[in-house]
Amino acid sequence: MGLINADAARRAVDAVPSVPHDAQGPVFHEPWEAHAFALALALHDKGVFAWSEWAAMLGEEIKKAQVAGDPDTGETYYRHWMATLERMVTEKDVTTAETLRQCSRAWDRAAHRTPHGTPIELRSEDFIDRASDRSTLNG
Repeated sequence: MGLINADAARRAVDAVPSVPHDAQGPVFHEPWEAHAFALALALHDKGVFAWSEWAAMLGEEIKKAQVAGDPDTGETYYRHWMATLERMVTEKDVTTAETLRQCSRAWDRAAHRTPHGTPIELRSEDFIDRASDRSTLNG
């Protein structure tokens, strides 16, 4: 699992049974899913939330997605995990929704200029809010 502590992952899987997993631990289809999982582990370890609180909020996010038409095939599970992560950090005042939007726009700018297959690197200018970007990046 590399960036994920196996004991912490096991505790998370035990506490949040909906986590896709096999005998070795959580299963990820894309690298970003593992990163999102690792972020939640780190925030839990820092005491930002309890797993019971996380599981309840994740359940709410999954239900909202189902009402909006998500077929709940499991393929979108970590999208719900990310929505929960973003909601949790804003509700717990770890960051603001605006800071999350700024970071998302910065990432989009960096990704847009980065050739496929090359690591994306954020630069300070990526965080400069440009009104013209709003129409082309993230709406």
